[in-house]
Amino acid sequence: MQLIARFFRDRSGATAIEYSLIAALMAAAIITALGTFGADLKAAFTNIGNTLKNNTK
Repeated sequence: MQLIARFFRDRSGATAIEYSLIAALMAAAIITALGTFGADLKAAFTNIGNTLKNNTK
């Protein structure tokens, strides 16, 4: 019984788990954003690249 009580009082791993969850949520948000806006970003960077290439000739 004492072992179970000590287990529930121990909070040393809680912070690491919280940071892991935050990092996982941020990764999911970034992946979702890149999936949603990926084509638009590609078009924008292609346009910028073409503009730079044409203006430096």
